Amino acid sequence: MATARIELQPAWLLSQKPYRETSELLEVLSRDHGRVGLVARGLRGARARQRGVVGPFRPLLLSWAEKGELGTLTAVEAGGPEVPLPGEQIYLGWYLNELLLKLLIRHDPHPALWADYGTAMDRLGLGVAAGEAGLRVFEKRLLEQLGYGLPLDESIDPQAHFQFRPDLGFRRCDPDAPAALAGASLLALHRETLSTAAERDDARRLMRMALEPHVPRASLRTPGLLRELRALRRPA
Repeated sequence: MATARIELQPAWLLSQKPYRETSELLEVLSRDHGRVGLVARGLRGARARQRGVVGPFRPLLLSWAEKGELGTLTAVEAGGPEVPLPGEQIYLGWYLNELLLKLLIRHDPHPALWADYGTAMDRLGLGVAAGEAGLRVFEKRLLEQLGYGLPLDESIDPQAHFQFRPDLGFRRCDPDAPAALAGASLLALHRETLSTAAERDDARRLMRMALEPHVPRASLRTPGLLRELRALRRPA
């Protein structure tokens, strides 16, 4: 098998973990090659010049040699400044990365999703409300990219309420029915204009139900960590 050499590919780091004595195993989302696994040799060594560059929530330019399932990192440059994620925003960033690690297979390019990820990162850096709205839009677009798009369109009645089931879609219901979602919220998600707290809350509940068949919430670590953090902050 011939070795492919990829030069200065725009990418985002999704995860990194120790590999052997001084190396690390990276999972990245690249623009043209999708999710890629890379061995970064010597990254944890005392003389590793790349150690301060490789990190989450920072656009990267990566070069690697690829032969088989894993590539070998050969060069790395910063592709831009790190996105500042204060407080709970960093947990939302980790959650975003977890979704991609769970749902994307390696070497399956999604250039539009790569761009959507960058947009979501920018929104997370703008504060809680903008970050949550951006996260919901990213979740919606992620399902669309994977062929599981929601049946959202302009025909939704903003005055009505709906219940959602992944196998049946939306069904009209009374406003006080269990798990009722406002039509105005569904329309706002479709238009990607989640401007109110009520719209964002409905979108959060909808996306949780829509994602569950594909990535069970119990399999994700970040939501549990965020719940623990919020519990510690509550007054006794």
